[in-house]
Amino acid sequence: MISAINSKYDRAAELKAFDETKAGVKGLVDSGITTIPKFFIHSNDPSLSSTPSKTHASIPIIDLSDSRKIIVSRIREASETWGFFQVLNHGIPVLVLEEMLKGAKRFYEQDDEVKKEYYTRDSSKKMVYNSNYDLYTGPAANWRDTFYCFMAPQPPKPEDLPSTCREILVEYSKQVMQLGKLLMELLSEALGLNPCHLNDMGCSEGLAVVCHYYPACPQPELTLGTSKHADDGFLTVLLQDQIGGLQILHDNQWFDVPPAPGALVINIADLLQLITNDRFKSVEHRVLANKDGPRISVACFFSTSFQLSTRTYGPIKELLSEDNPPLYKEISVREYVAYSLNKGLNGISGLLNFKL
Repeated sequence: MISAINSKYDRAAELKAFDETKAGVKGLVDSGITTIPKFFIHSNDPSLSSTPSKTHASIPIIDLSDSRKIIVSRIREASETWGFFQVLNHGIPVLVLEEMLKGAKRFYEQDDEVKKEYYTRDSSKKMVYNSNYDLYTGPAANWRDTFYCFMAPQPPKPEDLPSTCREILVEYSKQVMQLGKLLMELLSEALGLNPCHLNDMGCSEGLAVVCHYYPACPQPELTLGTSKHADDGFLTVLLQDQIGGLQILHDNQWFDVPPAPGALVINIADLLQLITNDRFKSVEHRVLANKDGPRISVACFFSTSFQLSTRTYGPIKELLSEDNPPLYKEISVREYVAYSLNKGLNGISGLLNFKL
């Protein structure tokens, strides 16, 4: 009887029907569902069945008002061990952080018919809103909706951005770009390089702002907000609300990353691990689904992604020696991001494909 029922399940049709609503996961929740659709169930994900750590991770919280020497030392240690750290006194006012979260929430909670105008799977659009970029290719869908836009080096026209968060998107992006340049200086010094090294390489040139909306989930134990993955750019600056759910994989154990008031979460991404020849670590992380919600987060990815550039990246020559030969090929950002998006959130590092 069970096999007969399973044989009638048409996953492709279910995905298409969900996608065509243009209402995302929020639409499912608004409809009053009490069980999640089958394509959201992560039955083949061993990490979901593993017991998550309830211990708050000892991720360094770094005060950027400390002395430069202390900051650089702490960033070096965090980047080599955790791959994650949080920053305080980063220069972005708390009111700006709060308004960015409110602006993202306003977008998702506006009238459906207005919001649907932005719904697309055309990644070349200035502003893209959908649910699960790998909806049709991933092993299971994640319990979240997303919109994103590329704010640098070629920002969209203001009218291309939604009115619900237009002004704050522009302002927040400017401030994150300034913070990104500072972090690249500090990371350069942590590597023993000239402070301008990573900025001169173009590591802070591109910025994608990605706003996630994780609705409350009726069966959070069966799905994930975001599957296990590592980021494919150089560096990520994450603003998260107070609900929590972010976890990082450290020493083969999942650790919570508790929200800290006024702090931003910073993590090393794949391309920074590549150019530092594995000295800095791009760490796998995930977001749990939650009965509480909605959870809002805004991730700013420093990467030029699909924007045209002839620049290629390989291990920084100043870091190499006979004892530390290059581990990776020279590749373009576009090449790496295309490979990463094509493979989807399958929990396997894209870096493996570019090893020498």
